[in-house]
Amino acid sequence: MRRLPLRLLRSAASSPRRRPAPSHPPSPNPAAPPALLPRWGWGWAPPRRGYSRFATGFTPLQPKPLASILDVERASGLSPDHLVAAWDDYHLGRGHIGASMSAKLYHLMEQRSATCRHFVIPLWKGTGYTTMFMQVQMPHMIFTGLEDYKARGTQASPYYTITHYTDFAETKDTVLIRGDVVFTSKLTDSEAKCLLETAHSFYLNDVRYRLVERFNKEPHEFEFKDVLQVLEMPTM
Repeated sequence: MRRLPLRLLRSAASSPRRRPAPSHPPSPNPAAPPALLPRWGWGWAPPRRGYSRFATGFTPLQPKPLASILDVERASGLSPDHLVAAWDDYHLGRGHIGASMSAKLYHLMEQRSATCRHFVIPLWKGTGYTTMFMQVQMPHMIFTGLEDYKARGTQASPYYTITHYTDFAETKDTVLIRGDVVFTSKLTDSEAKCLLETAHSFYLNDVRYRLVERFNKEPHEFEFKDVLQVLEMPTM
């Protein structure tokens, strides 16, 4: 596919600086599996329904509007394929994650996440994995470390935020997706991309979504090892 010049996309110079890592000490072994397998009954209550800020002073539900990233008027004249190509190219190597999905898949995810807003995802790091806790309220997704969430609850710092832009959903059947790593000491760009794809798969794949439902609606029946199995990760 012919790549388009990226003049329709705003300069990255105006992007906000990434925050330094939190000052609190890290977990003793962040790559190790949590010592709370195999059930959800991990000594802490399931999260309440609703949505919360993870960190005081950080408002993930007020992301950059699409118009601050992209010239929406010029982009409206592009074909869906060219729009997605320009969007993907723009985010390469810029410290952000760019992706897209069809409007149909977005609406399915929106529907499913309305009653199942939380989940846990193991993220492979080196020779082991760390477990991420996720909250979803479309068009937003927020991730933090499970251990941080257990220790600090709604005061836990977000590691990673994702925003879905629906501006072209009706006209181009395209939803643009942007991921922003808040703490680069916690996630690399490649890990952030993997996390985005994995999170989407648990809401869009029927078999995987059953685990999300169980986590939210039947927490005492949830087993973390089932998540590891569908991702073909060792139970360690």
